[in-house]
Amino acid sequence: MKTIFEKSNGADGINLTDEPCVLPFIEKNFLREGSIGLPQINELEVMRHYKELSDRNFCIEKGFYPLGSCTMKYNPKVNELLANLEGFVNLHPLFDDESSQGALELMYNLQELLKKITGMDAVSLQPSAGAHGELTGMMIIKKYFEGTNRNKVIIPDSAHGTNPASAKMCGFDIVEIKSNEKGQVDLEALKSVLDDNVAAIMMTNPNTLGIFEENVLEISKLMHDNGSLLYYDGANFNAIMGYTNPKLMGFDVVHLNLHKTMATPHGGGGPGAGPVCVVDKLKSFLPAPVIDFDGQKYFRNYNIKNSIGAVKGFYGNFGVLVKAYAYILMMGKNLKMASENAVLNANYLKEKLKNVLELPYDVPCMHEFVLSAEKLKHEKNISTLNIAKSLMDDNTHPPTVYFPLIVHEAIMIEPTESETKEKLDEFVNIMSKIVNETDTQKILSAPHTTPVKRVDETFAARHPNLCEKL
Repeated sequence: MKTIFEKSNGADGINLTDEPCVLPFIEKNFLREGSIGLPQINELEVMRHYKELSDRNFCIEKGFYPLGSCTMKYNPKVNELLANLEGFVNLHPLFDDESSQGALELMYNLQELLKKITGMDAVSLQPSAGAHGELTGMMIIKKYFEGTNRNKVIIPDSAHGTNPASAKMCGFDIVEIKSNEKGQVDLEALKSVLDDNVAAIMMTNPNTLGIFEENVLEISKLMHDNGSLLYYDGANFNAIMGYTNPKLMGFDVVHLNLHKTMATPHGGGGPGAGPVCVVDKLKSFLPAPVIDFDGQKYFRNYNIKNSIGAVKGFYGNFGVLVKAYAYILMMGKNLKMASENAVLNANYLKEKLKNVLELPYDVPCMHEFVLSAEKLKHEKNISTLNIAKSLMDDNTHPPTVYFPLIVHEAIMIEPTESETKEKLDEFVNIMSKIVNETDTQKILSAPHTTPVKRVDETFAARHPNLCEKL
């Protein structure tokens, strides 16, 4: 497909007046001279071009999107309307507090709601994504232990892939511990690495296998008795809302993915938000400013005694915060029902699919579960990647593949609460059809119906060239 520049055919726009365009309020050094090189093409062709590009994209509004660990739940469109209210979308971030009371009140209220949902004592809305929240949380832990010999962070092998990177960027040494036969943190392995140099452990609960860490309270006690902290990766928070929270589990620092759990577009659909919540003893380390209320007006509080400093320009991805706030208000106590249905859907799919592919950990799961195509690969040379490509021919986005690394030929599936039983059954039938396909070559050469056929992901990742013609 040609780019819009390649389609440029010299078409001119229409001037509605012969009067020259004069903008005296703009300084001359800010004005361009000559053409800025925009494509010349008529409006109809422009619309057709971008409509065709749009049709090539996959989104949750087009089909099932069971992307494990990423919680691709449906984003209610009313949230988009609210985020686009004139008072929000046209509010400049440099407006003073008096001119921004509505926005500041929304952010303050969102902070309070997130404190209640997580059980924590203080919140920063600044971080702009999950990994950014991780980095912020680890920066807080780093500064908390400043001047001590606490230079190690323990990370289970079932952790999210960005966890070790976030800790390493803060200067910590990474200590990995293995999972036990239940797919959970091995307590003996944890005890064997605990010493006076350990600053924290980074955990996801439920973990990346979709399994709840049943020994989390014992882990918390071990860490705190050692003088260490616990960091909670909130990427899987959609599984536990209203049933428990990180504070009850003993965690000290939490990041939430509002663009996952609170249903605002992410990935190719929009920016994220990764607020960080902390217990009382860590609140003086939060990024500045936080939003406060003195009983009469809302204000940006920069007076944070031990603050790690700003981690993002201004106060967070405001549009995402508006959508998350709207989602929480609309759901109310039904946030608990969202988790309930997400867990129900995942367990339903797990039971249906465990006879189609291998289930390495045959235990009740939370919001997601991990299958393996290792046996299928040995028997028919059909790998996890081949299954993923074949799903695209049936208008289904592939689940997360080859992660977590502790499961060979892993397929991580998360249906979320948004999907109906009919859609889940349809997915089971599609998976069964792929696995039982007698024409192996058909699976190995998939996809066949997508605008772009089989690509070499390794080559594309190592040699990106977005303009080269194929």
